[in-house]
Amino acid sequence: MNFLSILVPAYAEIFLLVMVSVILIADLFITDPSKTLTYLLVQVTLLGCALITVSTHQPGVVHLFHNMFVDDLMSDVLKLLSYLAVSMMLVYSRNYLLVRGLFSGEFMVLALFALLGMMVMISASHFISLYMGLELLSLSLYAMVALQRDSAIATEAAMKYFILGALASGLLLYGMSMLYGATGSLDVNIVSDAIRHGVPNKQLLTFGLVFIVAGLAFKLGAVPFHMWVPDVYHGAPTAMTMLIGTAPKLAAFAFVMRLLIEALQPLMVDWSSMLIILSVLSMALGNISAIAQTNLKRMLAYSTIAHMGFMLLGVLSGDIDGYSAAMFYTVVYVLMSLGGFGMIMLLSREGFEADKIEDFKGLNQRSPWLAFVMLLLMFSMAGVPPTVGFYAKFSVLSAAVNSGHIPVVVMAVLFSLIGAFYYLRIVKLMYFDTPESHFPISLRSDSSILISFNGLAVLLLGILPSNLMTVCAVSVQQSLLLH
Repeated sequence: MNFLSILVPAYAEIFLLVMVSVILIADLFITDPSKTLTYLLVQVTLLGCALITVSTHQPGVVHLFHNMFVDDLMSDVLKLLSYLAVSMMLVYSRNYLLVRGLFSGEFMVLALFALLGMMVMISASHFISLYMGLELLSLSLYAMVALQRDSAIATEAAMKYFILGALASGLLLYGMSMLYGATGSLDVNIVSDAIRHGVPNKQLLTFGLVFIVAGLAFKLGAVPFHMWVPDVYHGAPTAMTMLIGTAPKLAAFAFVMRLLIEALQPLMVDWSSMLIILSVLSMALGNISAIAQTNLKRMLAYSTIAHMGFMLLGVLSGDIDGYSAAMFYTVVYVLMSLGGFGMIMLLSREGFEADKIEDFKGLNQRSPWLAFVMLLLMFSMAGVPPTVGFYAKFSVLSAAVNSGHIPVVVMAVLFSLIGAFYYLRIVKLMYFDTPESHFPISLRSDSSILISFNGLAVLLLGILPSNLMTVCAVSVQQSLLLH
């Protein structure tokens, strides 16, 4: 009983692993091609994980497994948001994948394994557990991109993703090994203490930091480690693209917090200068390249690069306000991306991918409500008030101004104005152009309700952003002060 009570903070991960094993075996005996029972089992699993995470939350910071696993308020909040993102992805993608013959037990099991990797990353307090979570997530995503075996473009995207991902993992692992050589430990807190009290080999430490930042930049999709993002987003089936572009960003934010903020905070002068370069380049290349895209998924890919540049603005601020602003921005970005990719899947049908910008022409004449929801999502991505995207941008810019990064903020505002062009172009096509197709839009009731909820959430959180902002601020503050 005592042993079981010790494991309480990790109950959600244990439950998920057990349920994945059960679903993997049960799916072998489910002959229904629609996989309804498997789908319901997966959704029940996600609900169970959420209930366990809420019920087992403990005040303060709890360490397990020789400090390799940490349970704090920030990890619990990010896990709950990850469950929600994966659940929404499954609802949006169900019909889309069914008509393409891809809604299989393998797809859902890989999604849950990817979620388990995210959870390990979010709660990792040791370089080994960080890396294990990252690799579990990455390998699941590589396999998901390649699930459509008869598609040459999907196979090519999977190969690019795998090769570049392996290279980035190598860089990250090499950087971690250098930190181990300089500090003599892989524990996040011990590494931080060792650096704070003076490390004899500062050159080795700085060299390792460069490799760490490079590996992190790849996982975020920041320039100049962004090469995989447009090709993978475009080549993968939209359901897989949605998963890659949403929930893992929450885990990547936690990864940045555990590595840069908790372990390498004493080296902030060194890594903040690197983040400034990554942030500015990401905002510049992401926004400028997105203008030239005719494919909506590629446009959203370059948009992601720009958004990650904005998120890094909060991190490089170097204070709790900046970190909570970065967390708020990441959560808002995930919500907007779920809606954007969800809209592409809802407008797609058998033999037709609604992933070209021209496919949205005259959407207001075909479905005024869907056009309005898409308008809210595009306004939010552009940062137009009163949508929540405006407050997300405002919060990170305020944090950067307060930390003295005025030139970077000026450039961020300029690139944000450039970015508004390609978002508002979608709105113009929907409302002022004539539709190229009059094919009736038919939605499942669950997808219709969810996309409406998604769009209205972007608006309501923009009108009343304080609650979500407070959750992010309190979770980051408690986690950092108690570590």
